[in-house]
Amino acid sequence: MSIVKTIIFDFGDVFINLDKPAIKRELFKLGVPETISLDMYHIASEYEKGLISTESFVFHFNEKFPNIASQDFIKAWNSIILDFPEHRLEFIETLSKTNKYQLILLSNTNDLHIEQVIENMSLPRYERFKNCFNKFYLSQEIHLSKPSSSIYEFVLHENNLQPEECLFIDDVKENTEAAAKLGINTWNLTPGKEDITQLFTIKNNLL
Repeated sequence: MSIVKTIIFDFGDVFINLDKPAIKRELFKLGVPETISLDMYHIASEYEKGLISTESFVFHFNEKFPNIASQDFIKAWNSIILDFPEHRLEFIETLSKTNKYQLILLSNTNDLHIEQVIENMSLPRYERFKNCFNKFYLSQEIHLSKPSSSIYEFVLHENNLQPEECLFIDDVKENTEAAAKLGINTWNLTPGKEDITQLFTIKNNLL
């Protein structure tokens, strides 16, 4: 392993806690069948890449389920977003102050979820978090999403990075596998069993 100069972090279930089954669970309570159509998955993917607006995303859902109020849908959609533990925020702040690594955030997300993140963690804490990074990439802003190789190639190219000098941390195995194919070092973090604050214990060759 080459000397790591850049650490690329995922956001959800790496820093902020997620309840990933929550969206399906909450939508089911509203009367949405568990087998959501491929069309809805496609629209959600387009929204995640910022290719359609929040209004269009909500409108598309309203067309399929006219009996469900928009606000109830948005509440269900945002139910995945939980808390941001202070110890993780302090960890990334401390790491940032060392100036030892270039720090990049790379997150699949969308405008509604980011609004909920800010509401849950407060704007001052979100700004503290954002200020820790040299670059802060959200999928809806760069119109790319993981695990497509193009998103990793974009980050490498934009920052003139060598893949072997990067470490990418994500909780989704599909995402870390895609990065690894490009020669990027990876850590597939397991939420609930591992914590980002253990980075230099688990990846002790970074020290």
